[in-house]
Amino acid sequence: MLRWRGLDEVPAGWGRCVVTIGVFDGVHRGHAQLIAAATKAAAERGVPSVLMTFDPHPSEVVRPGTHPPQLSTLRRRAELAEELGIDVFCVIPFNLTLSAQSPEDFVHSVLVEELHAAEVVVGDNFTFGHKAAGDVPKLRELGERFGFEVTGVSLFGEHAVTYSSTYIRSCIAAGDVELAAEALGRPHRVEGVVVHGERRGRDLGYPTANVAPPPHAAIPGDGVYAAWFSVLDSATEPAGIALGERYPAAVSVGTNPTFSGRNRTVEAYVIDVNADFYGQHVAVEFVARLRGMEPFDSVDALIAAMANDVERTRTILAAEDGGADRRTEG
Repeated sequence: MLRWRGLDEVPAGWGRCVVTIGVFDGVHRGHAQLIAAATKAAAERGVPSVLMTFDPHPSEVVRPGTHPPQLSTLRRRAELAEELGIDVFCVIPFNLTLSAQSPEDFVHSVLVEELHAAEVVVGDNFTFGHKAAGDVPKLRELGERFGFEVTGVSLFGEHAVTYSSTYIRSCIAAGDVELAAEALGRPHRVEGVVVHGERRGRDLGYPTANVAPPPHAAIPGDGVYAAWFSVLDSATEPAGIALGERYPAAVSVGTNPTFSGRNRTVEAYVIDVNADFYGQHVAVEFVARLRGMEPFDSVDALIAAMANDVERTRTILAAEDGGADRRTEG
């Protein structure tokens, strides 16, 4: 898959293509429907498929300070798009100039002059142009004028639920990672770098990796979760760890109320693994919520609860993994 940062990277002599447009945060099941329609149309036409997305999130440019919690990093979105068969992952730097373009100007300058779109595939709730003045009927009108077809795809899923990033964010904020996974098509993943923490877990017999996610990451509501933990890339592979392989972990999200904590953290106890994860780029995939975050009357009561969390995590992930405690992502 080709990856372009801006339209300046469109190669000379670029021909027709099929384009699908959106932020694609999370690349959820609704997005997968869009991508499937785009790749199918591209194959039928014998042209490349192009996924166009934007960075930073348009809302942050138009209304600074309103960036929604982010379901996936830009790199992760590219990986998922490639898995779904997209030929070109095109990131358009979003700025005030682009936000001020009329629907007509956006279509003519981007879709027609630069990408030479033969067909554009969008969700049926798609809007574009200054103040979201353009919609799917407007896009069809412009397509007739400029010579490309438009396909609108319904994003409805089971039980009349619309697959949307907003819906998934609300599930994650409530700690319902299982419902979020149903809409995503996989467990919600939080990436980050492991940093030094308070080291309380080590003192309690459960050393944890303190994961610092990037700004705006969508973090599940406070509680304890069964999750998969993996090291994504590293200059020095931790001893006893295989890059990309997933290991079961009991993960605490919250402020450690037993110790009157104030800072909200994501701490992963990687089960049956003794490794130094400090400085590593890791991923935590949230599978199930075990319990809420609660203060305990004593350290012994906390340790007993943690032991129960670990055993429940083993059971849940072994069942999800068909009886195996670890698996390679792919």
